[in-house]
Amino acid sequence: MDLLLAGKIAIVTGASKGIGLSVASALAREGAKVAMVARGGDELERACAQIRLDGGHALAVCADTTNEAAISDLVARTVKEFGSVDILVNAAAQAADATKPSAIKDLHGADLLREIDTKVLGYLRCAQAVVPHMAASRWGRIVNVAGLGARSTGSPFNSIRNVSVAAMTKNLADELGESGINVTAVHPGMTVTERTEDLLQRMAEATGEDVDVVKERLDNATSIGRMVTSAEVADVITFLCSPRSVAVTGESVAVGGGQRGVIHY
Repeated sequence: MDLLLAGKIAIVTGASKGIGLSVASALAREGAKVAMVARGGDELERACAQIRLDGGHALAVCADTTNEAAISDLVARTVKEFGSVDILVNAAAQAADATKPSAIKDLHGADLLREIDTKVLGYLRCAQAVVPHMAASRWGRIVNVAGLGARSTGSPFNSIRNVSVAAMTKNLADELGESGINVTAVHPGMTVTERTEDLLQRMAEATGEDVDVVKERLDNATSIGRMVTSAEVADVITFLCSPRSVAVTGESVAVGGGQRGVIHY
């Protein structure tokens, strides 16, 4: 199936690694021009260079999504380089960490505020900056990377931020739909990225289990019997970025390989 993405212009935040990098790579393979955004310069430049080496069109932009001026500059640079903005994938956030304390006595409001500033307000700031360009062309796609913490307990701040992203997504979808802009969220679960090995090791140390036991437990928690990869998550996001996804908006799509024993309807 041709996803009709050739020539589309995308901004992907959190694009130097993990799901963001996989999304940027997938969009570039489909023929989109991609502005890759992250705070780290060297890592971002290397990721961007690899996409160019593979034949894609990519632009590296260092920006912090907690900084409104930086976001304005990011969008202006993308428009100057590529002409407009058709797609925004919000993926810039601190990855969930299963080893962090979750008991109420160990929670600190300042930590939650940082989480919200990046993953909720940061997503909103980016959306606000690109919407005028999308509305002018009467077409756009915004995909917000949230997480399955929105649908489970055990990490209060992770749940709060991801539920907030889902609520924001639906509000934006209802407002922007008649302008031709679809807004969706995706909920990854534990996803195989370059940080997985380290995370599994720290989880094993925290629980006193063997690393292989921890991995097997996480694999068995999914309906498919294994953790999905960042590339597999990116496949779903890439579809949601395409004109083919017009029938889906305001929804939160789980991309974690299926949660065993859970029904959503």
